[in-house]
Amino acid sequence: MLQRYRTQVAGERQDTDEVALIRSPFDNEPVAEVGQASSAHLERAIAAAHEAFEAGQRPATYQRAELLERIARTVQEKSAELAELIVRESGKPLRYARAEVSRAVLTFTLGAGESRRIGGEVLPIDQLPGTEGRLCLYERVPRGPIAAISPFNFPLNLLAHKLSPALALGAPMISKPAQQSPLTAHALGELLLEQGLPGYLLSVLHMQPNVAQQLVEDDRIAVLSFTGSDTLGYRLKSQAGKKQVLLELGGNAPCVIDQGIDVDAVVPRVAEACWANAGQVCIKAQRIFVHRSLFADFIAAFVAYSERVVCGDPMHEETVVGPMIEARHVTRVLDWVREAQSGGAQLLLGGHAEGRVVYPTILTGTRDAMRVRRDEVFGPVAVVESVDSFDDAIAACNRARFGLQAGIFTPHVGHALQAFRALRYGGVLINDTPMLRVDNYPYGGMKDSGLGREGVRFAVEEFSEPKVLILGAPPV
Repeated sequence: MLQRYRTQVAGERQDTDEVALIRSPFDNEPVAEVGQASSAHLERAIAAAHEAFEAGQRPATYQRAELLERIARTVQEKSAELAELIVRESGKPLRYARAEVSRAVLTFTLGAGESRRIGGEVLPIDQLPGTEGRLCLYERVPRGPIAAISPFNFPLNLLAHKLSPALALGAPMISKPAQQSPLTAHALGELLLEQGLPGYLLSVLHMQPNVAQQLVEDDRIAVLSFTGSDTLGYRLKSQAGKKQVLLELGGNAPCVIDQGIDVDAVVPRVAEACWANAGQVCIKAQRIFVHRSLFADFIAAFVAYSERVVCGDPMHEETVVGPMIEARHVTRVLDWVREAQSGGAQLLLGGHAEGRVVYPTILTGTRDAMRVRRDEVFGPVAVVESVDSFDDAIAACNRARFGLQAGIFTPHVGHALQAFRALRYGGVLINDTPMLRVDNYPYGGMKDSGLGREGVRFAVEEFSEPKVLILGAPPV
């Protein structure tokens, strides 16, 4: 019998009239069942979060820190089971699922530390005559209940990036995991209850989008934290009313190979940034700009290396490219490739699929207007183009509506500083690919890549606001 995950509403596991069957995107085998929450379930979750916040229910600092430390230990202890669940429900190759669990352990550990550091500042306000003799201080306090909408490609760690700062603050959260991969979030919710999480702090609901819309529109929710596509993210922002909105959206990350770089040394790193998890990573390397003097050597080495990348069953240790999450995305990615070819682009590798596994695909001779170069492909496709100078490479990187992260390989300090100053990206990584992310730095994008920053400390700031106390002596 398949395991069934029940809807979690403010600490209570509740049955639902409807149940969804989640299947593996690789072989379509059933993974587990999950209750499908109704509007009534969501209303109870919102009401519980709102009532707890309005009543001032908030664990003490030491309680929040100890809870997050226990969560981190539990995720570490359950790492094998969680990694397998991630693979089975999302198709993420096992090596990357294990890395995701390790990152989630860090994300919760960072939250424990942040919970002990949340404070404020004493400010001198005797700035004008008549303001003498007063003490002014502020502290950061939760804005209110948080709605967390997370994506399929990191079903554990991208939820952790919303939940860890919320728990650090003691703010109630309602989690809506991705339609395609809701099981890991439900499993995590159950682990949290076992570790003593106060029920009012978390609800986990698998919902249809029309039901979840209330999360966006309901004024009792103070913060909307969304990770997903730019189209949907900005539409939700327009509907969110007075909420604080944090958007972590897409990208089509560039990677620059400057003159003087050792091609053989850099190709394996660039290839993994292009193909890992079938390119279903918002900071995967999509556009590669190579100095003309290195272009022929880079192309030869990159194609040869990519031909050897292991594709297929995500449960195999060596697999790099697993399945696309849905069949419609296989069709979309291959349509974009054929569109580029019909416009004059040259296909150097790939351009085909077996089932939902799209093989590494390399194009050159593309133009800015082509979707493989203009938009977020979110699949195992990379375009490689030559540039005549570093200035040209920087200009090519900036000719994009996205601005999440950019990777620059250069031996020149001056070029590194130029890239940092000139690129309109939230992160500029020197001698690294754009796919590096460590969970404590301010992560987020410019332009169409989003609003606000994650990274636990910085999400705490997004989820909270300063509250001022001015203390004066009694009148005499």
